[in-house]
Amino acid sequence: MVADTPRAAPPAHAHRAEQVRETRARVLGAARELFVRRGYTGATVDAIALRAGVSPQTVYNVIGTKADVLKAVYDVALAGDDEPLAVGERPHAAAMAAAPDAATALHLYARVGRQMLERAGPLLTTVHIQAPGRDPHVRAFVETIERERALGTATTARFLADRFGLRAGLTVAEAGDILWTLTAPETADRLLRRCGWSLDRYEAWLARSMTESVLGTDV
Repeated sequence: MVADTPRAAPPAHAHRAEQVRETRARVLGAARELFVRRGYTGATVDAIALRAGVSPQTVYNVIGTKADVLKAVYDVALAGDDEPLAVGERPHAAAMAAAPDAATALHLYARVGRQMLERAGPLLTTVHIQAPGRDPHVRAFVETIERERALGTATTARFLADRFGLRAGLTVAEAGDILWTLTAPETADRLLRRCGWSLDRYEAWLARSMTESVLGTDV
């Protein structure tokens, strides 16, 4: 009878990496709660560290400054995962590409916006309204978000034009601008938080507005 061979212990670096991932997840969870509840100013690094059960230096070590923490929280919330995918790698891109008509594609686009709001909605006010005026690093981050959004809506406009066509007289650049404006986080914040709209109502409005503005037809 042959004795079982003892399993080798995992390498120390692998154990350390797992500890860092777990600590990072705790910090991000604590930070999200505090950013939503207290706003950017009230969610200090010390408060985040206390909530996560770590030292402030650990927050700096595993993520960075408070602005870095906010960026990480926002990225994870949008992607719905601790390792966010690039927008082009997400499943909705394939679904839109397979849509039978432009209106369906824009309905799917509105659904993606709604899903992102379900995940990151409470952070919109902190990221896009409160923090930029108080922290130049966050302001630079928001400017990056807007550049990326503009690129994304321009790509969507080009896809719609090439695949289905736009309403008469509308250029691809104008269509991209319209989509960029309608999907703005500030608009969602106004309708959802300040006007008290439901996500269902917001999604229906967004789909209808994009369809009418870009295609010239109703939903």
